[in-house]
Amino acid sequence: MAETKNTLVIVESPAKAKTIGRFLGAQYKVVASNGHVRDLPKSQLGVDVAHDFTPKYITLRGRGDVLERIKKEAKEADRILLATDPDREGEAISWHLAQILKLDTGSKCRIEFHEITSNAVKSAIKKPRTINMDLVDAQQARRVLDRIVGYKISPILWIKIRKGLSAGRVQSVATRIVCDREDEINAFVPEEYWTLTARLKAGAKKAFDVRFFGLDGKKVDLKTEEQTNAVIARVGDAEFTATEVKQTEKRKHAAPPFTTSSMQQDASRKLGFTTKRTMMVAQQLYEGVEIGKKGATGLITYIRTDSVRIADEAQKAARAYIADTFGGEYVPGTPNVYRGRRNAQDAHEAIRPTDVKNDPKALKPFLTSDQYKLYKLVYERFLASQMSEALLDQTTATFDANGAQFKATGSHVRFAGFSAVYTEGRDLSDEDDVQLPPIAEGDRFKKEDLDGQQKFTQPPARYTEATLVKTLEEKGIGRPSTYSPTISTIIDRGYIMRDKKTLVPTDLGFAVTSLMKSSFPDIVDIAFTANMEEELDSVEDGSERWQSVVGAFYGPFMETVGTAEKSAEKIRIPDEVSDIPCEKCGAMMVYKTGRFGRFLACPNFPTCRNTKSIVETVEGVSCPKCGAAIVKKHGKKKVFYGCERYPDCDFTSWDLPVKTKCPKCGGLMVQKRGQNGTFIQCADPNCREILRRAKKSDA
Repeated sequence: MAETKNTLVIVESPAKAKTIGRFLGAQYKVVASNGHVRDLPKSQLGVDVAHDFTPKYITLRGRGDVLERIKKEAKEADRILLATDPDREGEAISWHLAQILKLDTGSKCRIEFHEITSNAVKSAIKKPRTINMDLVDAQQARRVLDRIVGYKISPILWIKIRKGLSAGRVQSVATRIVCDREDEINAFVPEEYWTLTARLKAGAKKAFDVRFFGLDGKKVDLKTEEQTNAVIARVGDAEFTATEVKQTEKRKHAAPPFTTSSMQQDASRKLGFTTKRTMMVAQQLYEGVEIGKKGATGLITYIRTDSVRIADEAQKAARAYIADTFGGEYVPGTPNVYRGRRNAQDAHEAIRPTDVKNDPKALKPFLTSDQYKLYKLVYERFLASQMSEALLDQTTATFDANGAQFKATGSHVRFAGFSAVYTEGRDLSDEDDVQLPPIAEGDRFKKEDLDGQQKFTQPPARYTEATLVKTLEEKGIGRPSTYSPTISTIIDRGYIMRDKKTLVPTDLGFAVTSLMKSSFPDIVDIAFTANMEEELDSVEDGSERWQSVVGAFYGPFMETVGTAEKSAEKIRIPDEVSDIPCEKCGAMMVYKTGRFGRFLACPNFPTCRNTKSIVETVEGVSCPKCGAAIVKKHGKKKVFYGCERYPDCDFTSWDLPVKTKCPKCGGLMVQKRGQNGTFIQCADPNCREILRRAKKSDA
């Protein structure tokens, strides 16, 4: 297809526009919509239930100027291509833009690429397609369902629990999962058990530990101190004889390349990233980062996927790179192919580097700390997924001492294979660090120590963001694009709170879940919600009308709403009492949660309306005007920082002050965020000295 003189390409983000613009010639103009341009109104349901659930879309606040600019560019263009992300949300954005620009949705105005590279973009431009209305309808179905659930249940929560609460189709299930786990923990009854470990040594051989297994050839679990002491007495001063030694070869296969879920999980485990932080950084790597003379470069493929599939071209490039870098023995005889989950959509490739030659170390000077860490994780996971198996020699030895059997297992790596690059969690098992000396059957060992320890069974662990994402995926709740916003939402609403790395339900979360279980059991039923996801998938593949899916849900749901309005019991959540007295009436103030987080309020409301903010001091930083402490404050739209002596001192800053002093003028520096991540800048407008990267020790 011949290129037209003047083509307008519309994407979502300015960063993506900049990267794509670098690949195209002067006949192309690339502009950004800044995400969605239309949505349902906030002030009303926005769905015409009586007329086949027709959505009533309005232009989003703040998008007017953007749309005017796009319309102006569109008038001057000979051709318009919609290049939004290759998923339901991206397809919906393209459809909305087509509606606004009065494009024929049956025309070939849509292009799709899964990585932002020159070849991918130019190839997509040569193969435009029509807008996929099945994808659009699947997004509309999800949006309408979520709006109906939220707008019909939320008023009931206001009446029965507290004003300002809201419910969500997926978020309510996620909250229930966390609450149910906490109930399991609270109901757990620990059981006593004992371990018995002997330390053995023979001559010059290195000492090693063996664990009690059984008596007279039968497995025995030690439940009490008396049982344990009986075994210790039976062993006495007897020597330990190796009665059986097994040598086996153990093969370990590499983990598949990342999906959205596995990337979020590994970034949480290895980097300590929240799901929101992971997706924000991944988006930057996907859309493009400034790489020296190369300019804006997309470093990883599309980041919302549940597929472990890899393109043939990328696989061949990886195998060649592995052979050149590590040697031929690290390349498997046949390429590694991975099988995805049963209900995976498999619409996109797995997450991988766009070019295997973009080594993380070489790119490190151009990346922020977070970008480098996540890119390195994605790169190494992909490379390892295409490498040979790791081979381990494993030794399992059984010992006897007066009829008491003990066992030890040790292993060492014979060939590192993929583990030379990457290991997931404990890929090479807990036994890697166990070092056993050479042992043969009949060898005798002296006991250096015999230690019995009392232990108790532990309750199931609280969820972390990583394990919650894994559970949501396993149970079919949500899809790759929903995991991060779901967790962020239930935390922002105050239903769940972070305790270090774990997720803990609040009293509010328990109250909302209790009401939802009793009044809306289907909405928080895991199987029902998973089935609804499959219904949405059936809309996407064109086998069902989206209005039929919504209609089948709506009738029974509204009956439940009517019953809940009449019969749901009011739930009172006791306030958490502080140790701070009210200055006006002397009562001990209580903690409340509002739009801008927690604050203190007088319990005698409405007689006494006194409230106080909870002061958070910025440690190690003093006010540049008067030397007093700087505190975190909440404005109408965002957090800011100010002097604790306000109004006597009027110092304020929208940016977080840091400990580092300006190397140029010695003044206060603040942490800022730019297109390529965070950096430190002098707060003095006459100086503005910049340090390119923020460090943990700065803040």
